[in-house]
Amino acid sequence: MDFNFSDDQEQLRDAVRRWVDKGYDFERRKTITASGGFSPVAYRELAELGLTGLYVPEPQDGMGMGPNEGMVVMEELGRGMVLEPLGQALIAGAVLGNYAADAVKTQWLPKIASGESLVVLAHQERGARYHLAKCEAKAAQAQQTWALTATKSIVPSGDHADAFIVPAMVGANMALFLVERTAAGVTTGGYITQDGSRAAEVKLNNAPGVLITLEGAAALAHAVDIGIASTCAEAIGVMDKTLAITVEYMNTRKQFGVLISSFQALRHRVADMKMQLELARSMSYYASLKLNAPAAERSAAMARAKYQLGVSMRYVGQEAVQLHGGIGVTNEYIVSHYFKKLTQLEMTFGDTLHHLGQVSDRMQDTAGVFA
Repeated sequence: MDFNFSDDQEQLRDAVRRWVDKGYDFERRKTITASGGFSPVAYRELAELGLTGLYVPEPQDGMGMGPNEGMVVMEELGRGMVLEPLGQALIAGAVLGNYAADAVKTQWLPKIASGESLVVLAHQERGARYHLAKCEAKAAQAQQTWALTATKSIVPSGDHADAFIVPAMVGANMALFLVERTAAGVTTGGYITQDGSRAAEVKLNNAPGVLITLEGAAALAHAVDIGIASTCAEAIGVMDKTLAITVEYMNTRKQFGVLISSFQALRHRVADMKMQLELARSMSYYASLKLNAPAAERSAAMARAKYQLGVSMRYVGQEAVQLHGGIGVTNEYIVSHYFKKLTQLEMTFGDTLHHLGQVSDRMQDTAGVFA
């Protein structure tokens, strides 16, 4: 199997990396966090690079690209800990492109591609513990419209989004709806998350929604799997930069008159960090390559990948802090922010223990050393 990236993918990587290095440095990120955790200006800059339309089909003014390009982009955004939720644009583009009616596609996909509209997935509920089938939201049809009643938690940039993709129960079955933030009956309460980005609690009280699909369980699983693959790729970028910062620190910090990078015990710890990073990178590739697989195979691959990424994120983050010493947890120093980012990514779209359970549940009777 050829794991080399194409020339177009490398050019895309270079373009995003240049923007991150020159246009989204640590000082700008701190300013955005201080002002609320989301910058419409930065999101428009991502749109100008064409990134918000990455998964939007070309007939709807998008780039019509796939999982490999999404992985490349999310890795580079991870290196800069970009706060604006591009992964949500990837989810929205794929969900609406694959499941929505033509009228909904025509209305929303060009606006998602241009960055004019931010559409985010609002699926998490209190008590669900990452289980997608647990959904208390209700939808009722009245003539040609739908009315939704729901409370959704930790919705990315929920008080800045233009619309939400909302799973809700129609009788005993789940469906997906698109609800505009400015619609009657919609209220949002925004807050800063641990990594400095923004999220919101979203409440719907008989809010009008547009039906995306009545096959909501399948569509939601697909959306979350795209989110997992994007999160894995973003985490690779975060860990890559975390390791680089740690190595740079060790090559400048002296103890007992010598560089601490000369201490063999510390060099072994850095080697273990590198090993965890490369294990995670291979599983991130695996996740992206499986995004277009059949649903059962795809979801099993995402659980495996997210489990390994969770283990690696925790190891790399904790070792980076330990190797820095006390400065590693100060707010003024950049590595503490990478550590917080890794901690939050580990719990995004299911934490490590959840996905270990998913991997276990999907094992066949012959799985294990005695097969």
